[in-house]
Amino acid sequence: MPFIPPNELAELKQIDLLTYLQSYEPEELVRISANEFSTKTHSSLKISNGMWRWHAQDIGGKSALDFLIKVRGMDFMAAANLIQQQAALQPPVFCCPAMPAREFVLPKAAPNNDHVLAYLQSRGIDKTVLEHCVTSKMLYESAEHYNCVLVGKDAAGQARYAALRGTYGDYKGEARGSDKSFAFTLPAAGSTHLRVCESAIDVLSCATLLGMKGRDWQQSHVLSLGGTSMAALERYLKDYPHIQRIDLHLDNDPAGRVAAQAIAALLGDRYDVRNRSPPHAKDMNAYLMARLGLTQRKKVRDVCTR
Repeated sequence: MPFIPPNELAELKQIDLLTYLQSYEPEELVRISANEFSTKTHSSLKISNGMWRWHAQDIGGKSALDFLIKVRGMDFMAAANLIQQQAALQPPVFCCPAMPAREFVLPKAAPNNDHVLAYLQSRGIDKTVLEHCVTSKMLYESAEHYNCVLVGKDAAGQARYAALRGTYGDYKGEARGSDKSFAFTLPAAGSTHLRVCESAIDVLSCATLLGMKGRDWQQSHVLSLGGTSMAALERYLKDYPHIQRIDLHLDNDPAGRVAAQAIAALLGDRYDVRNRSPPHAKDMNAYLMARLGLTQRKKVRDVCTR
């Protein structure tokens, strides 16, 4: 299997999309404002502050490698080799200096978690899983908007990340200053088995599904990527070096399938990587809701009041 040394791969990942396009495909760039660009091929793909977002498909990233895989549909090795070849002929001229890190701030907690628990149970999440997360201070309700706050911690137990999910409407976001490499996870000390999902709610759904099968969901690590970035996975494998098997429960959409292919290509020679995308459903939560016969989420405002 083709292999790219870790130091060379790290260098490839440092090439952001604006640098890549300005260096190798300047004709593809469309300037929108002083600090924002789009592309001729995809007008809804915006590039700013070192990041890119393709709004039409609700996917994004930072690196040119992410772009070639997620947007142009290249497999991991083909994308990596293309960037290597172009950089060898003409070193890239970096145009996006590293942005200063923003201070991580968790949202202020509400007096109780009524809206959050009602909302997540309406999406099929098991009460025992939720109680574990609340007790472990990994889940709570924000005071301002009643959002679900799903906290990611480092190995020392320090909060470093928080995924935010509205309990009504479709709001999704992250707390200010979140470090995506510490995305929400349910760790399992001593386990050699890691399950990987895209979102924090998919992690809760995976744990619930394991319980429904009569299995102890705390016997395997369950990690969210906060999308399809590999930052959290790479960091987690360093923190838990005894992991041997990785099950990929990524979304059943083009971005999820491409990400699963990239992870298998990158890690398949060192780990037992298996694709376990949810059958006949977009994601793990949709699969869980289908299994439970839930077709519509409850309106949380009708379930509980302050």
